Formats: sequence, structure tokens, C-alpha cells
Amino acid sequence: MKYSLKTSFARWAASLVVTVFALTVMGRLVTITGAAFLCDGWPLCAPTAPLGYLKLVHLLLVGVASLVMIVVWRKAWREQRHHAVLLPLTTITGVLFLGQAFVGAIEVTRHFPTHIVVLHTLTAVALWVSLAMLLFVSGTLEQDGAADYKFDWRQRLKDFFILSKPVIVLLLLVTTYGGLVAGGKAWPSASLTFWTLIGGTLAAAGSSALNQYIDRELDKNMQRTSKRPLADGRLTAAEGLSYGLALCLLSYYVMAGYVNLLAALLSLAGIFYYVFFYSVWLKRATVQNIVIGGGAGAIPPMVGWAAATGNLSLAAWILFAIIFMWTPPHFWALAIVRMKDYEKAGVPMLPVVEGEEKTRKQILIYTVELIVVTMLLPIFNLAGTIYLVSAVVLGVFLLYAAWRVFRVGGNKVAWTMYRWSSMYLAFIFLALIVDSVV
Repeated sequence: MKYSLKTSFARWAASLVVTVFALTVMGRLVTITGAAFLCDGWPLCAPTAPLGYLKLVHLLLVGVASLVMIVVWRKAWREQRHHAVLLPLTTITGVLFLGQAFVGAIEVTRHFPTHIVVLHTLTAVALWVSLAMLLFVSGTLEQDGAADYKFDWRQRLKDFFILSKPVIVLLLLVTTYGGLVAGGKAWPSASLTFWTLIGGTLAAAGSSALNQYIDRELDKNMQRTSKRPLADGRLTAAEGLSYGLALCLLSYYVMAGYVNLLAALLSLAGIFYYVFFYSVWLKRATVQNIVIGGGAGAIPPMVGWAAATGNLSLAAWILFAIIFMWTPPHFWALAIVRMKDYEKAGVPMLPVVEGEEKTRKQILIYTVELIVVTMLLPIFNLAGTIYLVSAVVLGVFLLYAAWRVFRVGGNKVAWTMYRWSSMYLAFIFLALIVDSVV
């Protein structure tokens, strides 16, 4: 394997490593000498002593390194969009570079909280590992080259939006906000709401993109998913992977920096649960894929609760249980409608493996169990009358839909159950929100 800096991309990658190294050394000198206190201002500063010029040089190097990073990042997305290693690696490097600056600023303004100090150190290590890998890979692996791609920016933005599964993201944000309001028993501040929902959006969208990256070949065999951006080839696999990784990384920085550590760790756990535990393993391995995998979608209200309180109480776990029990009847109803798709793709969904009749029965059983779980909040005096009445009324409608699936059968009835269950989850969390603030 021969190393060479003959390509433009490799040379720019080497330039990035050099500038970041110079930036790191200068940053260390500023810390050791105390030059940070001898030059006030941002993005540039006015030195009040000779050592203050070290900080000024450091700020200038930040600008230079940022410009080089932008060039490398742009070249990767323009020239290496098919490269399975270079594009994701460059994207991660860019996010880590941004994250290092972001965490450094938070570290100073928040008076060096322990988890931010640790995150700053880990980010620095990860950044240098990614830079070293980028330098090596760009000089050894064959690259796409500066191919003449005709970018339809409007279509690409639309495809990345679709890759994020916006409908699912919206539903998860409703449950996150429900946990946020219920945890605080009041309307949360605009700042906490903004950062919690932004972090949640990034985590959910990134996880959805990674899910589609993992399922891109499987999606080609299903009518419902064959026109997704990766399955249809409108976006490359490398673009899907890069996009998903970037959003997931950014979500953690947002949560850790502007919400709290517990919310950040729960959000990260949700990402790992959905991407690795469900998408990589469970989905193809067992007929219980949806039952066990439901835990991933049940984490967002816990994130909201942790964001509001900094802890997890019994109520937070009940919210988790509500979504956990809601997931099987919701997705099994869809699986009945799309049974031939799942069978063709080789996904062991319940109606494919054990038949539609047993699936209809299980939908009814899980719906009853779900309604029972929703009653736990008022039973333990964790919710009031508005929630109780809403949970009963919504439960009756959902139970009726599940009963019709069980007794009548057919795709039309199953599709109604699928749609009603989506609205059920949104409305029961809206009821919880109203009940918490009235």
C-alpha cells in the first residue's frame, strides 16, 4: 500500500492536520502562560500585554483552521460522495472540530462542569484519531476524484428531509415534550424547550437516517420503502451514513451542553438501542423484533423528564411503559397491511411467521395491556382528572379499533388501527401536557 499526496483532497487533508496541530499547540501555550486574560474580545481581541498576542494568534489560527475544514468538508461532499470511508470520516472530523470549539466555549462559560471537561478531553482525543485516519486514508485509498456531478439542490434537500423520517420525528417530539412538561409540572422555559427539542430532533433524524442506511438493500424489496432516497439511489450509501452520524453526534453535544448529562446519556442510549440493537440485530433475527425494539421509541419521554428534573421517577418509567406497550399493536397493524412486503424482504414480522390470525389476537391483547398501563398514572396519583378522562375516552376508541381488527380482519381495518394508534399516542401525551399545567 503506497502513500501519496498526489490528489487535491489528500493535500487539503494534510493541510488541515497541520493547521489543527498548530492550533492545538498555540492553545496549550495560551493556557500555560495565562495569555487568555491578557487579550479581551471575540472573534479577535486587543492585547494588553506582549503575552496577549499569543491569544490573538490562537484566534487567528481558529479562523484559518475553520476555513481549511470547510474546504475539506466541501470537497468530500462534492468529490467523494460515493466513497464509503472518506465521506463519513471527513464528516465526523468536521463535527468533532465544531464540537471541540463548542464544548470549549461551554466549559469556560459554565465554570468547568465535570461532564463538560470530560467531554472536551474525549472530543480532543477523538478529533486527533479522526484526523490521523483521514490523513492516512486520503493518501492510500483510491478516491472518486473530481467527478462532474450535477447537483439538484432542491431534490437533495428534499431527500435528506425524507431520510430523517419527519413524521416519526414529530411524533417523538410530542412524547419528548410531554415528558418535559409532566416532569416540571409547568410550562418549561423557552430555552430548555428549544434545546431539548433541537437535541431530540437531531437524535431522531440521525437514527432514522442510519436505520435507512442499514436497511437500504432490504428497502429495495418492499413496495412501501423502495422509493426511499438510499434504496432508490438518489443519495449514496456514504451520504446516508455521513448524514446520520453527523446528526447523532451533534445531538449529544446539544444535549450535554444545553440540557443536562442525564438527558444526553438517555438520548444516546436511544440512538444505540434503535440503530444497533433493533436495526442491526433484532429486526432480522426474531419475530419479537417490534416487542423488544419498542424500547427505543419509548426513551424520548424519559429524555424530556430528565431534561426538566435531572432524574427519573416512577412517572417517567410509566411513560416509557406506555410507548413500549403501544409499539407492538401499532406496527403489527402495519405489518398485516404490508405482510407480502415483509415476506418478500425476509423480515420475520409476526403475521409473516405466525399468521394473520394470531397477529390480530396479539394486537387486541397488547391494546388491553396498553390501556391498563395508561391507568397507572392516575392510580399512583401521578396525573389528574383531565388525563384520566382523556385516557379512558382514547382507550375506548383504540380498543374498538383493535376489537375490529380481531373480529373483522382485513387490510382496511388494520390500516385504520394503524392510523388511529398514531393519533392515540399523540393525543394521550397532549392530554398529559394539559393535565400537568392546569
